[in-house]
Amino acid sequence: MSTPESTAAISEERAKGKDVGALRGLYPFFKPYKWMTIAALFMLTFTASISLIMPLAVRQVVDGFNTDDVSIMDRYFMIAIFVAALLAIGTAFRYYFVTRLGERVVADIRTAVYNKMIGMSPAFYEKLMTGEVLSRITTDTSLILSVIGSYISYALRNMLILVGGLILMLFTSAKLTGLVLLLVPFVLIPIFTMSKKVRVLSKLNQDKIAQSSGNASETLLAAQTVQAFTHEATSRGTFSRVTEQAFEAARQRIGMRAIMTMIVIFLIFTGVVAVLWIGARDVRDGNMSAGVLVQFVIYSVMVAGSVGALAEFWGEMQRAAGATERLVELLNADDLVEDPDAPKSLASPVRGAIAFDNVTFRYPARPKVAALDGFTLDIKAGETVALVGPSGAGKSTVFQLLLRFYDLTAGSISIDGVKITDMAREDYRKHIALVPQDAVIFGTSAMENIRFGRPDATDAEVIDAAKAAAAHNFLSALPDGYESDVGERGVMLSGGQKQRLAIARAILRDAPILLLDEATSALDAASEQAVQKAVDALAKERTTLIVAHRLATVKKADRIIVLDEGRVVAQGTHSELVKQGGLYAQLAKLQFTDHV
Repeated sequence: MSTPESTAAISEERAKGKDVGALRGLYPFFKPYKWMTIAALFMLTFTASISLIMPLAVRQVVDGFNTDDVSIMDRYFMIAIFVAALLAIGTAFRYYFVTRLGERVVADIRTAVYNKMIGMSPAFYEKLMTGEVLSRITTDTSLILSVIGSYISYALRNMLILVGGLILMLFTSAKLTGLVLLLVPFVLIPIFTMSKKVRVLSKLNQDKIAQSSGNASETLLAAQTVQAFTHEATSRGTFSRVTEQAFEAARQRIGMRAIMTMIVIFLIFTGVVAVLWIGARDVRDGNMSAGVLVQFVIYSVMVAGSVGALAEFWGEMQRAAGATERLVELLNADDLVEDPDAPKSLASPVRGAIAFDNVTFRYPARPKVAALDGFTLDIKAGETVALVGPSGAGKSTVFQLLLRFYDLTAGSISIDGVKITDMAREDYRKHIALVPQDAVIFGTSAMENIRFGRPDATDAEVIDAAKAAAAHNFLSALPDGYESDVGERGVMLSGGQKQRLAIARAILRDAPILLLDEATSALDAASEQAVQKAVDALAKERTTLIVAHRLATVKKADRIIVLDEGRVVAQGTHSELVKQGGLYAQLAKLQFTDHV
């Protein structure tokens, strides 16, 4: 479990962040939707233009009050209604295109991040908690969606109104426009000086939320262990502390933005009032009409509102930049395990001969300790080999390296004479079936859990595999049979039932290489006997590697490899190793559950 201190250090480092330039990372996701983007921009421009026409219509209406021709005034009112109708229609289309574009882009981002993360090796997750990855996929993408779907549309519209409004203000009254422009630097200074602090606090807030999500995910998935050790109070305290840190960062960010907004709004509307006072004097002196002043005031309010909206938008852009940076960081993350540029393939049919040649390996998190040290082992096609040894001897590491979850420190591993580093991982892993010690069960039906081993399998093949794994009887007894939902992580099943599902999955996969990591450890005697027969039948036609602590399983292996501190210290049959004495004989007496 990551400590709050270590995660906080990472968060503080990330909080330094970058500026809104990080949003350039979104460009590849917009590129496929060029026409949708153009349509959205067109509607944005159209609605902004219509908004800028409205004050002209209002000016004519106001000045029309002084005319004796009622038909002229009526015409101006009709024009105003027509312009309002165009604005309503344009706004509807703008909302549709912009929102749809935002949803599409964010869906693609979520898919891209998930596709990248699902293929990352375990070494990657030694440095980043799964809960934090999930937070980025959900919280950060939701933030980007709000910016793309709402704020960017809002901001671009206000930018157009700002520029267009200033130009039309200039044509309406150059004198008053000049006075307004004198106020612009006083408005921009607080925006740019305070936005950097807002960005840092936004990034820190997002990191703290991700940290709390990681902590919650980790403890909730282990809720039974937390409760069994009466650790609830400590877990609540840790989560509460991280959540409060997120809130404090959010509080500071909100306070900073509130102060910035207050200053900007005060300066803007003070300037508008001052300009209006000067304009009112010009109307009284006959230097401009009331309609012209009203037109200028409306443009001034529109421009002022645009500046204020852009100030608020800048803060959201800072948050979106932080979220984008975090997501792009995942998309650009380097995996310690990579496929070759020109991968080789196994010859068909795959025989399943495996060779470990002087393999040395150290886990990235423990670089000073060799999990395997000079490990050499040749396994013939169709041979059943059992790996035994004390805890930490390197038995499960052999499986991890054969599946290439990690790359070797030294040496090589090959299948049918082809090094696994010369092949694409997906291409050769499909020839391997794994039954892990802790059975992984998904929150779906029993049928789909078994079919996970071979997605194209028929229902009949799934049922046959369940029968072979002694799982058919209990699955048939479930409320909806094989279609019964087994709950998250198989919470509706016992440990032995989950393990039988995992064995059925491996049987269904029908791969030439079978890896059994304590495959029968959670079974009762009757179930173990039934499953053992299925495993024995399955192993006859396959290369099988077994990690086991039960003598009944070990004795049936063609060869037993004894490991200690990452090295092969003895090998042979059960009877040969017992006669030799040494570590195996000690394990047989102390650790195996059957009698020698």
